[in-house]
Amino acid sequence: MPRLPRDHRFQVVPDWVCEILSPSTARTDRVTKRPVYARYGVPYLWLVDPLAHTLEAFALHEGRWTVIGLFQEQDSVAVEPFTAVALELGGLWAEVEES
Repeated sequence: MPRLPRDHRFQVVPDWVCEILSPSTARTDRVTKRPVYARYGVPYLWLVDPLAHTLEAFALHEGRWTVIGLFQEQDSVAVEPFTAVALELGGLWAEVEES
């Protein structure tokens, strides 16, 4: 972002959005927000569900979301837009297990 806006509005489309799902927000994240992200041309979307221990990765192709990866539990993930770095999912769930 070239410079921070003075108010709460951002006019730059992000390269990637990651939504952390919860029982109270999962429907909104999937049904309401996902089409909005597509309409504005966000190229990549991840949905992380810490209770189900899953990561769903999507890429925008011709205005539609395409699944580019479904991961779970202890998977090592290197998926767009972060193919150069592997994310160990097990590290994400450790905090959930302790709570």
